[in-house]
Amino acid sequence: MQVHGSGNLIRWLLDNHLVDEIVLLTYPVIIGQGTRLFPDTGPDVALELVEARSTSNGIAIQIYHPSGRPQYAVDTPDLNA
Repeated sequence: MQVHGSGNLIRWLLDNHLVDEIVLLTYPVIIGQGTRLFPDTGPDVALELVEARSTSNGIAIQIYHPSGRPQYAVDTPDLNA
């Protein structure tokens, strides 16, 4: 199944572990407005980059697989500074 442009459906599918792969196309255009792809709420999902390429006109194509909950780095003070 492919989902185009429904952030709510995508979030529901991710929350229910029903997503095997995310293909993200990034176009070299800044619009400056619009609806977020993912809402502000919901659990975080780690993504593993499995492929990346670009087209001759600058479109970046990234393919990700969901890989569980993300691991966040802990910010520790630099005691040598």
